[in-house]
Amino acid sequence: MIRELKATGIAILYISHFLEEVEAIADRFSVLRDGKTVGSGALSGVSRQQLIELMAGRELLPGHVRSPRTPGEVVVELDDLSGADGRGTARPTAASLRLHRGEVLGIAGLLGSGRSELLRAIFGLAPITAGRIRIKGQEGPRCPRARLAQGVGLLSEDRKEEGLAQKLSLADNVTLSRASGLGPPGLTLPSRMTRVTESLIARLGIRCRSAWQRAGELSGGNQQKVALARLLHQDADIVLLDEPTRGVDVHSRTQIYQIIDEWAKGGRAILMVSNHQPELIGVCDRIQVMRRGVLGPSHHAREVTEHELLSEAIG
Repeated sequence: MIRELKATGIAILYISHFLEEVEAIADRFSVLRDGKTVGSGALSGVSRQQLIELMAGRELLPGHVRSPRTPGEVVVELDDLSGADGRGTARPTAASLRLHRGEVLGIAGLLGSGRSELLRAIFGLAPITAGRIRIKGQEGPRCPRARLAQGVGLLSEDRKEEGLAQKLSLADNVTLSRASGLGPPGLTLPSRMTRVTESLIARLGIRCRSAWQRAGELSGGNQQKVALARLLHQDADIVLLDEPTRGVDVHSRTQIYQIIDEWAKGGRAILMVSNHQPELIGVCDRIQVMRRGVLGPSHHAREVTEHELLSEAIG
């Protein structure tokens, strides 16, 4: 459609973090970093590596991060799981999977296929209507509080509505899911909250004035990092990630891939939803495709193509 519009003489300004989209669509490029133009010109005269370095402001190796991993015990088991999204639609309708420690399992599929609803059902934010769920040997659905106690953490797709408490500070958001170690029993000390949050701000490169700035005042990409910082502080060992790199720049995306890789190498289990097939293929060990609420069979990430994933998603 974009090419057809261009052929009629319409000028198009296309904004994206995904460079393969830019390369497929654009004639010229302009890179913005920290509110300033740092490079522009004909796309035919620049390499992807050069674009990445302009975006990141430093030399950065492109690509995803996936170290050799050895999957361990199964910690999440779903058999023909069905749920409801609260809007009169049954999603998922039949989801079966096995998630092991030390692996990243990706969930592909089109928007509306039930991917996000699956993660919400596992975490206890959406009802389970049929099927079997077993997490760390405990059978049956649980509320989010119980899932947190089990070591399950969720990064929501919807940052503004449920991923962050927008009116609270970064320190509040980062430490909400785990208060232990922040003060005497029943109390949290601001000084310890500050120390923990500042350490994660530095680790993730979060651009902010202080640990006590309101989360809602940050850019979308920095808000995403705050949500990720909460999972790091929580020290979750079963991590549910819904579009973890949405709205973040190239350098930040690489940082997130590194964290996911470290989690998997350390024996954590990661279930990751993404709308971007190259991301799933590059980061995950296995991938399953959801179509109209039904979760398909498992594919080894190194043995499947983007075309095959999309074909399965479309049906």
